[in-house]
Amino acid sequence: MSSLAPLRIGYVPEHYLLPLHLAKPNFPFPVELVPFPSGTGHMISSLRSDAIDLAIGLTEGWVAGLLTAEGQKARGYSIVGSWVQNPLRWAVVTGKNRNNIERISDLKTYGRVGISRMGSGSHIMAFVLARQEGWFADTTAPESKKSLVLVALGPFANLRDGVTGRDGGAALADFFMWEHFTTKPYFDGDNTPLKKIGEIYTPWPSWHIAASSSTFPNPEQDERLAQVFDTLDKGIKQFNSTPEEAVRLLGTGELGCHYTEEDAREWLKGTEFAKSTKGVDPNIMESVVKVLQGAGVVDSETTISKGDGVVGLAQ
Repeated sequence: MSSLAPLRIGYVPEHYLLPLHLAKPNFPFPVELVPFPSGTGHMISSLRSDAIDLAIGLTEGWVAGLLTAEGQKARGYSIVGSWVQNPLRWAVVTGKNRNNIERISDLKTYGRVGISRMGSGSHIMAFVLARQEGWFADTTAPESKKSLVLVALGPFANLRDGVTGRDGGAALADFFMWEHFTTKPYFDGDNTPLKKIGEIYTPWPSWHIAASSSTFPNPEQDERLAQVFDTLDKGIKQFNSTPEEAVRLLGTGELGCHYTEEDAREWLKGTEFAKSTKGVDPNIMESVVKVLQGAGVVDSETTISKGDGVVGLAQ
Protein backbone atom coordinates (compact mmCIF):
# COMPACT_ATOMS: atom_id res chain seq x y z
CA MET A 1 0.00 0.00 0.00
CA SER A 2 1.34 3.44 -0.92
CA SER A 3 1.90 5.81 1.99
CA LEU A 4 -0.37 8.27 0.15
CA ALA A 5 -3.24 5.81 -0.17
CA PRO A 6 -5.87 5.59 2.60
CA LEU A 7 -5.41 2.95 5.27
CA ARG A 8 -8.19 0.44 4.55
CA ILE A 9 -9.83 -0.87 7.73
CA GLY A 10 -12.28 -3.75 7.46
CA TYR A 11 -15.14 -4.06 9.91
CA VAL A 12 -18.44 -5.88 10.42
CA PRO A 13 -21.32 -3.34 10.37
CA GLU A 14 -22.49 -4.05 13.91
CA HIS A 15 -22.84 -2.10 17.16
CA TYR A 16 -19.46 -3.27 18.47
CA LEU A 17 -17.78 -1.10 15.85
CA LEU A 18 -19.28 2.22 16.97
CA PRO A 19 -15.97 3.46 18.48
CA LEU A 20 -14.28 2.91 15.11
CA HIS A 21 -16.72 5.29 13.46
CA LEU A 22 -16.20 7.80 16.26
CA ALA A 23 -12.44 7.54 15.82
CA LYS A 24 -12.40 7.97 12.04
CA PRO A 25 -12.33 11.82 11.92
CA ASN A 26 -9.32 11.85 14.25
CA PHE A 27 -6.90 9.70 12.28
CA PRO A 28 -3.76 11.69 11.33
CA PHE A 29 -3.83 10.19 7.82
CA PRO A 30 -6.54 9.18 5.33
CA VAL A 31 -8.61 6.15 6.34
CA GLU A 32 -11.20 4.16 4.42
CA LEU A 33 -13.65 2.03 6.40
CA VAL A 34 -14.63 -1.08 4.42
CA PRO A 35 -17.76 -2.96 5.61
CA PHE A 36 -17.83 -6.78 5.58
CA PRO A 37 -21.38 -7.92 6.35
CA SER A 38 -20.32 -11.51 5.67
CA GLY A 39 -17.98 -11.43 8.65
CA THR A 40 -14.48 -12.34 9.79
CA GLY A 41 -13.83 -15.14 7.30
CA HIS A 42 -14.23 -12.69 4.42
CA MET A 43 -11.89 -10.21 6.11
CA ILE A 44 -9.24 -12.94 6.46
CA SER A 45 -9.23 -13.59 2.73
CA SER A 46 -9.21 -9.83 2.07
CA LEU A 47 -6.18 -9.27 4.32
CA ARG A 48 -4.38 -12.07 2.49
CA SER A 49 -5.23 -10.67 -0.94
CA ASP A 50 -4.17 -7.12 0.01
CA ALA A 51 -7.72 -5.79 -0.35
CA ILE A 52 -7.56 -4.28 3.16
CA ASP A 53 -4.74 -3.36 5.55
CA LEU A 54 -6.29 -3.76 8.98
CA ALA A 55 -9.50 -5.30 10.33
CA ILE A 56 -11.52 -5.68 13.51
CA GLY A 57 -13.13 -9.10 13.74
CA LEU A 58 -13.99 -12.08 15.91
CA THR A 59 -11.21 -13.53 18.04
CA GLU A 60 -11.89 -17.18 17.21
CA GLY A 61 -11.92 -16.45 13.48
CA TRP A 62 -8.52 -14.73 13.58
CA VAL A 63 -6.92 -17.51 15.65
CA ALA A 64 -8.36 -20.40 13.65
CA GLY A 65 -7.43 -18.65 10.42
CA LEU A 66 -3.78 -18.79 11.46
CA LEU A 67 -3.63 -22.23 13.09
CA THR A 68 -5.60 -24.60 10.86
CA ALA A 69 -3.46 -26.56 8.42
CA GLU A 70 -4.57 -24.31 5.56
CA GLY A 71 -4.09 -21.18 7.64
CA GLN A 72 -0.52 -22.06 8.60
CA LYS A 73 0.35 -22.18 4.91
CA ALA A 74 -1.51 -18.99 3.97
CA ARG A 75 -0.88 -16.72 7.00
CA GLY A 76 -0.90 -13.20 5.50
CA TYR A 77 -1.86 -11.39 8.69
CA SER A 78 -1.15 -11.23 12.40
CA ILE A 79 -3.24 -10.39 15.46
CA VAL A 80 -1.94 -7.09 16.79
CA GLY A 81 -4.59 -5.52 19.00
CA SER A 82 -7.52 -5.93 21.36
CA TRP A 83 -10.99 -4.46 20.91
CA VAL A 84 -13.72 -5.86 23.17
CA GLN A 85 -13.14 -7.39 26.62
CA ASN A 86 -16.45 -9.21 27.10
CA PRO A 87 -17.63 -12.47 25.46
CA LEU A 88 -19.90 -12.41 22.43
CA ARG A 89 -23.48 -13.60 22.87
CA TRP A 90 -24.46 -15.85 19.97
CA ALA A 91 -28.12 -16.60 19.27
CA VAL A 92 -28.88 -20.08 17.92
CA VAL A 93 -31.79 -19.64 15.50
CA THR A 94 -33.89 -21.46 12.95
CA GLY A 95 -36.91 -20.61 10.82
CA LYS A 96 -40.13 -19.92 12.69
CA ASN A 97 -41.78 -22.31 10.24
CA ARG A 98 -39.51 -25.19 11.33
CA ASN A 99 -41.92 -27.02 13.65
CA ASN A 100 -39.55 -29.97 13.96
CA ILE A 101 -36.90 -27.79 15.64
CA GLU A 102 -37.86 -26.19 18.95
CA ARG A 103 -34.71 -26.50 21.08
CA ILE A 104 -30.96 -26.97 20.68
CA SER A 105 -31.21 -30.71 21.45
CA ASP A 106 -33.26 -31.14 18.25
CA LEU A 107 -30.22 -30.14 16.25
CA LYS A 108 -28.61 -33.48 17.03
CA THR A 109 -30.96 -34.83 14.38
CA TYR A 110 -31.43 -31.73 12.22
CA GLY A 111 -27.85 -30.59 12.00
CA ARG A 112 -27.18 -28.70 8.77
CA VAL A 113 -25.62 -25.48 10.01
CA GLY A 114 -25.62 -22.33 7.90
CA ILE A 115 -22.34 -20.43 8.07
CA SER A 116 -21.34 -17.19 6.43
CA ARG A 117 -17.99 -18.50 5.22
CA MET A 118 -15.46 -21.21 6.04
CA GLY A 119 -13.26 -20.02 8.89
CA SER A 120 -15.81 -17.47 10.10
CA GLY A 121 -17.04 -17.10 13.68
CA SER A 122 -20.35 -18.66 12.67
CA HIS A 123 -18.43 -21.72 11.44
CA ILE A 124 -16.15 -22.09 14.46
CA MET A 125 -18.80 -21.47 17.12
CA ALA A 126 -21.03 -24.13 15.55
CA PHE A 127 -18.32 -26.68 16.43
CA VAL A 128 -17.95 -25.22 19.92
CA LEU A 129 -21.73 -25.65 20.36
CA ALA A 130 -21.60 -29.23 19.05
CA ARG A 131 -18.86 -30.20 21.50
CA GLN A 132 -20.66 -28.44 24.36
CA GLU A 133 -23.82 -30.41 23.59
CA GLY A 134 -21.94 -33.71 23.28
CA TRP A 135 -23.16 -34.40 19.76
CA PHE A 136 -19.93 -36.17 18.86
CA ALA A 137 -19.59 -38.07 22.15
CA ASP A 138 -21.23 -41.37 21.18
CA THR A 139 -20.49 -42.06 17.55
CA THR A 140 -22.00 -45.55 17.81
CA ALA A 141 -25.52 -44.20 18.37
CA PRO A 142 -27.55 -44.13 15.12
CA GLU A 143 -28.58 -40.49 15.57
CA SER A 144 -25.08 -39.24 16.43
CA LYS A 145 -23.07 -37.20 13.98
CA LYS A 146 -19.37 -37.64 13.34
CA SER A 147 -19.31 -34.14 11.88
CA LEU A 148 -21.56 -31.16 11.31
CA VAL A 149 -22.91 -30.56 7.83
CA LEU A 150 -21.66 -27.08 6.90
CA VAL A 151 -23.64 -25.00 4.43
CA ALA A 152 -21.77 -21.84 3.40
CA LEU A 153 -24.46 -19.27 2.59
CA GLY A 154 -22.74 -15.89 2.74
CA PRO A 155 -24.00 -12.71 4.43
CA PHE A 156 -26.56 -12.47 7.24
CA ALA A 157 -29.54 -12.05 4.88
CA ASN A 158 -28.63 -15.28 3.08
CA LEU A 159 -28.35 -17.11 6.40
CA ARG A 160 -31.86 -16.00 7.34
CA ASP A 161 -33.24 -17.16 4.00
CA GLY A 162 -31.27 -20.37 4.32
CA VAL A 163 -33.20 -21.64 7.36
CA THR A 164 -36.63 -20.50 6.20
CA GLY A 165 -36.51 -21.17 2.46
CA ARG A 166 -36.78 -18.40 -0.10
CA ASP A 167 -39.86 -17.86 -2.25
CA GLY A 168 -41.41 -21.11 -1.06
CA GLY A 169 -38.29 -23.16 -1.74
CA ALA A 170 -36.78 -25.74 0.59
CA ALA A 171 -34.60 -24.61 3.48
CA LEU A 172 -30.89 -25.06 2.82
CA ALA A 173 -29.85 -25.28 6.49
CA ASP A 174 -31.48 -26.22 9.80
CA PHE A 175 -29.95 -23.52 11.99
CA PHE A 176 -27.34 -20.81 12.13
CA MET A 177 -25.67 -18.71 14.80
CA TRP A 178 -25.23 -14.93 14.82
CA GLU A 179 -24.73 -12.15 17.34
CA HIS A 180 -27.80 -11.89 19.61
CA PHE A 181 -28.78 -8.23 19.19
CA THR A 182 -28.19 -8.20 15.44
CA THR A 183 -30.46 -11.24 15.10
CA LYS A 184 -33.11 -10.18 17.64
CA PRO A 185 -35.29 -8.10 15.25
CA TYR A 186 -35.80 -11.25 13.19
CA PHE A 187 -36.96 -13.52 16.03
CA ASP A 188 -38.57 -11.10 18.49
CA GLY A 189 -42.23 -10.67 17.54
CA ASP A 190 -45.21 -12.44 16.05
CA ASN A 191 -44.46 -11.75 12.39
CA THR A 192 -40.72 -12.36 12.39
CA PRO A 193 -39.19 -15.11 10.19
CA LEU A 194 -36.89 -16.71 12.78
CA LYS A 195 -37.11 -18.23 16.23
CA LYS A 196 -34.38 -18.40 18.82
CA ILE A 197 -33.85 -21.88 20.28
CA GLY A 198 -30.88 -21.13 22.50
CA GLU A 199 -27.68 -19.16 22.91
CA ILE A 200 -24.00 -19.61 23.64
CA TYR A 201 -21.26 -17.23 24.79
CA THR A 202 -17.68 -17.24 23.57
CA PRO A 203 -15.34 -18.26 26.40
CA TRP A 204 -12.95 -15.41 25.51
CA PRO A 205 -12.94 -11.64 24.78
CA SER A 206 -14.84 -11.46 21.55
CA TRP A 207 -13.12 -8.99 19.19
CA HIS A 208 -9.48 -8.41 18.23
CA ILE A 209 -7.58 -6.43 15.60
CA ALA A 210 -5.61 -8.06 12.78
CA ALA A 211 -3.09 -6.46 10.45
CA SER A 212 -1.94 -7.36 6.96
CA SER A 213 1.58 -8.77 6.98
CA SER A 214 2.43 -6.95 3.76
CA THR A 215 1.26 -3.56 5.08
CA PHE A 216 2.65 -4.06 8.60
CA PRO A 217 5.57 -6.53 8.37
CA ASN A 218 7.05 -5.27 11.67
CA PRO A 219 4.12 -4.32 13.95
CA GLU A 220 6.34 -3.67 16.98
CA GLN A 221 8.23 -0.90 15.20
CA ASP A 222 5.55 0.52 12.91
CA GLU A 223 4.92 4.17 13.70
CA ARG A 224 1.71 4.36 11.72
CA LEU A 225 0.27 1.34 13.55
CA ALA A 226 1.09 3.04 16.84
CA GLN A 227 -0.92 6.04 15.63
CA VAL A 228 -3.79 3.70 14.75
CA PHE A 229 -3.91 2.35 18.30
CA ASP A 230 -3.75 5.84 19.78
CA THR A 231 -6.66 7.00 17.60
CA LEU A 232 -8.75 3.92 18.32
CA ASP A 233 -8.17 4.41 22.06
CA LYS A 234 -9.56 7.92 21.73
CA GLY A 235 -12.61 6.58 19.87
CA ILE A 236 -13.28 4.12 22.70
CA LYS A 237 -12.82 6.88 25.28
CA GLN A 238 -15.34 9.04 23.43
CA PHE A 239 -17.77 6.13 23.22
CA ASN A 240 -17.45 5.43 26.95
CA SER A 241 -17.97 9.06 27.89
CA THR A 242 -21.07 9.56 25.71
CA PRO A 243 -23.31 6.48 26.08
CA GLU A 244 -26.42 8.47 25.15
CA GLU A 245 -24.83 9.33 21.81
CA ALA A 246 -24.22 5.62 21.24
CA VAL A 247 -27.90 4.90 21.93
CA ARG A 248 -28.89 7.68 19.51
CA LEU A 249 -26.58 6.43 16.74
CA LEU A 250 -27.88 2.89 17.10
CA GLY A 251 -31.43 4.22 16.97
CA THR A 252 -30.91 6.18 13.74
CA GLY A 253 -29.03 3.42 11.94
CA GLU A 254 -26.75 5.97 10.31
CA LEU A 255 -23.63 3.87 10.96
CA GLY A 256 -24.93 0.78 9.20
CA CYS A 257 -26.71 -0.94 12.09
CA HIS A 258 -30.08 -0.19 13.69
CA TYR A 259 -31.29 -1.17 17.16
CA THR A 260 -34.16 -0.19 19.39
CA GLU A 261 -33.39 1.99 22.40
CA GLU A 262 -34.21 -0.93 24.72
CA ASP A 263 -31.79 -3.27 22.94
CA ALA A 264 -29.09 -0.61 22.73
CA ARG A 265 -29.24 0.01 26.47
CA GLU A 266 -29.23 -3.72 27.27
CA TRP A 267 -26.19 -4.21 25.04
CA LEU A 268 -24.34 -1.32 26.67
CA LYS A 269 -24.78 -2.85 30.14
CA GLY A 270 -22.70 -5.88 29.26
CA THR A 271 -20.12 -4.31 26.96
CA GLU A 272 -16.57 -3.38 27.88
CA PHE A 273 -14.07 -2.21 25.30
CA ALA A 274 -10.32 -2.63 25.69
CA LYS A 275 -8.63 -0.06 27.90
CA SER A 276 -5.74 -0.12 25.44
CA THR A 277 -6.11 -1.49 21.92
CA LYS A 278 -2.38 -2.05 21.38
CA GLY A 279 -1.22 -5.64 21.65
CA VAL A 280 -2.61 -9.05 22.50
CA ASP A 281 -2.62 -10.99 25.78
CA PRO A 282 -0.84 -14.33 25.11
CA ASN A 283 -2.78 -16.00 27.93
CA ILE A 284 -6.08 -15.17 26.24
CA MET A 285 -4.83 -16.60 22.97
CA GLU A 286 -3.72 -19.79 24.72
CA SER A 287 -7.22 -20.22 26.15
CA VAL A 288 -8.76 -19.71 22.70
CA VAL A 289 -6.51 -22.41 21.24
CA LYS A 290 -7.51 -24.88 23.97
CA VAL A 291 -11.22 -24.41 23.25
CA LEU A 292 -10.63 -24.65 19.49
CA GLN A 293 -8.74 -27.89 20.07
CA GLY A 294 -11.61 -29.27 22.16
CA ALA A 295 -14.04 -28.32 19.41
CA GLY A 296 -11.93 -30.06 16.80
CA VAL A 297 -11.31 -26.82 14.88
CA VAL A 298 -7.51 -27.01 15.18
CA ASP A 299 -5.25 -30.01 15.71
CA SER A 300 -4.85 -31.25 19.28
CA GLU A 301 -1.07 -30.80 19.06
CA THR A 302 -1.31 -27.16 17.98
CA THR A 303 0.60 -24.63 20.06
CA ILE A 304 1.21 -20.91 19.76
CA SER A 305 4.71 -20.13 18.57
CA LYS A 306 6.70 -17.06 17.62
CA GLY A 307 6.07 -16.02 14.06
CA ASP A 308 2.70 -17.74 13.63
CA GLY A 309 0.89 -14.39 13.90
CA VAL A 310 -1.39 -15.31 16.80
CA VAL A 311 0.49 -12.94 19.09
CA GLY A 312 1.66 -10.59 16.38
CA LEU A 313 2.13 -7.86 18.97
CA ALA A 314 2.13 -8.63 22.69
CA GLN A 315 0.68 -6.25 25.26
